[in-house]
Amino acid sequence: MDFSPSPRAADLTAAVREFIATRIAPVESQIHADIARRRLAGEDSWAVDPRVTELQAAARAEGLWNLFLPAGHEGPYAERYGTRGGAGLTNSDYAPVAEEMGRSFLAPLVFNCNAPDTGNMEVLLKYGSAEQKDRWLDPLLAGEIRSAFLMTEPEVASSDASTMAATARISGDEVVLDGHKWWSTGVGHPDCRVGIFMGVTDPDAHRYLRHSMVLVPMDAPGVTVERMLTAQGMFDEPLGHGEVRLEGVRLPVDNIIAGPGRAAEIAQGRLGPGRVHHCMRLIGLAELALDLACRRASERVAFGKPIVNLGGNRERLAEARIAIDQARLLVHHAAWKLDTDGQAAVEVSAIKAAVPRMAQQVIDMAMQLHGGAGMSDDFPLAGAYATARALRLADGPDEVHLGVVARALLAPYRDAAAARTTAEESR
Repeated sequence: MDFSPSPRAADLTAAVREFIATRIAPVESQIHADIARRRLAGEDSWAVDPRVTELQAAARAEGLWNLFLPAGHEGPYAERYGTRGGAGLTNSDYAPVAEEMGRSFLAPLVFNCNAPDTGNMEVLLKYGSAEQKDRWLDPLLAGEIRSAFLMTEPEVASSDASTMAATARISGDEVVLDGHKWWSTGVGHPDCRVGIFMGVTDPDAHRYLRHSMVLVPMDAPGVTVERMLTAQGMFDEPLGHGEVRLEGVRLPVDNIIAGPGRAAEIAQGRLGPGRVHHCMRLIGLAELALDLACRRASERVAFGKPIVNLGGNRERLAEARIAIDQARLLVHHAAWKLDTDGQAAVEVSAIKAAVPRMAQQVIDMAMQLHGGAGMSDDFPLAGAYATARALRLADGPDEVHLGVVARALLAPYRDAAAARTTAEESR
């Protein structure tokens, strides 16, 4: 395994780092402060900040746009995707780019590489029909609209998709949607125009063939965004996480992605690269927290000494350095496995369980070194902690991913035990 980035990826990583440092970082804290001020004043805190729009235009002009788009897309849309941006990177090459973006809350949105839009665009790229691409993928690639992913439900344990209550019932040439969703990321954005809804089409089919994914215009009759949720007290404007109710939403059956019953297949194809993206951004966020911790510990004095020389803090910083580097190697291995084998379910589950916990621990240490300031909005640490904690649940909770790793780990022992039992019974 060679984790060295290609020359193209190295150049893009450097360019993204420079853009964040010179264009995003100088205005990001003020943008967040203005959002908070508008919220407290009872004004619209979800409105698109013109500075973000300007940054997006600048990023696109510099070719730093849709960098998540995978290598190898073919067919009549390949040329069109080139005009929309996209560097055609492998998972391994995109990993360091995503890490740089993770050091900024705004950067993924600025580069049109933010969740859930990236995952939704990848779904349309891989599974969408020509008509679906024309209507939804092109404007998403252009950054003209935003999207949401409607899967999680408040009434059931959404870590087990077989408990899903929402339905996508086919009636003639229409599909009728009914369901109650929440944690639908992206619905708060004023430009959110479409959601990908997952619901049960055939409850009697095999558990992996029951569900369908359907493209839902957010202004369709019967779609209601009931409220925006806070994640540990934060609304995450301008995208946010909403509670959405769908009642008798009737859409053309052509809005089903790839055909009825294929949602589980699509979800697996969507979530692998997306989890790599999440984990690499979290590593960037942990790097930011460690950088802030080192600065604070070196500059702040207590009891006559720099904080770094008190209470085992040097060792805590060293352990954080080691933990981040370990996690990065684990993620790069998963990305490499996706690129070389096309399948890396165990490796992806391993990083999804390990990286958010690592980031949460590093950020918590940084908050401790900042004292009361670490709990405030004067530093990005409180928001970073909420992000890391939320990602221990998003795209599957820790326990589900640990179960995948454990199943693979124990399979040969289970088989050996079964073989011994069979041999003994045959005597």
